[in-house]
Amino acid sequence: MTADGLTAEQIVTFDLSEAKPRELNAVLHDPDITSATYRVINPGGRHSIAVGAVAPVSVDIDGHAGYYCAGMNQLAHVRVRGNAGTGVAENMMSGTVVVEGDASQSAGATARGGLLVIEGSASARCGISLKGADIVVRGSIGHMSAFMAQTGRIVVCGDVGEALGDSLYEARIYVRGSVKSLGADCVEKPMREEHVAEVAELLQRAGIDDQDTADFRRYGSARSLYHFNVDDAQAY
Repeated sequence: MTADGLTAEQIVTFDLSEAKPRELNAVLHDPDITSATYRVINPGGRHSIAVGAVAPVSVDIDGHAGYYCAGMNQLAHVRVRGNAGTGVAENMMSGTVVVEGDASQSAGATARGGLLVIEGSASARCGISLKGADIVVRGSIGHMSAFMAQTGRIVVCGDVGEALGDSLYEARIYVRGSVKSLGADCVEKPMREEHVAEVAELLQRAGIDDQDTADFRRYGSARSLYHFNVDDAQAY
């Protein structure tokens, strides 16, 4: 019996010093798989680990992952016990992806559902073109984050770089730290009781319990770029 209460028969181990990520992914593409946990050892920063999982299983990656880890995830619960490269949880549909370290650029890009948690910080373009997922970052995020984000929610406990929410649609952004600058059509909005409750719920889901929700500020779209206006051409 393991510390997670699972028997050895319920854990399938993939050693990526011997197997290829596509061998793991081929197994995770089967919606009828029943094993409780897939443990990935020696990931060595390889790209496309646990891409396209379609079953409610756990994938535990013991180390750093490369580009597009857990991309297109459906239902699976993926944990990276290290850092993740470009595009972690890109186009995620559902499920949960947790990065215990830092994430490179474009974390959660185009993600449509599910929850992405980054316990460290994320680089540029976090949540770019977000389409419905939730992203919670304990640390800070880089420039051009939430660019053209359409819907979904982003919570940042740290600071944010330049041009936050440029050309934003209806995604909601909550930041506790400082924001270097706002992008075109992104403005600060009032933080009402329902928004404080929303931040509290997202932090709870992310397993973060040391943040004061009263310190967060809300940002959203001014809705002035929904329709092209030649007088606003310089803002596009």
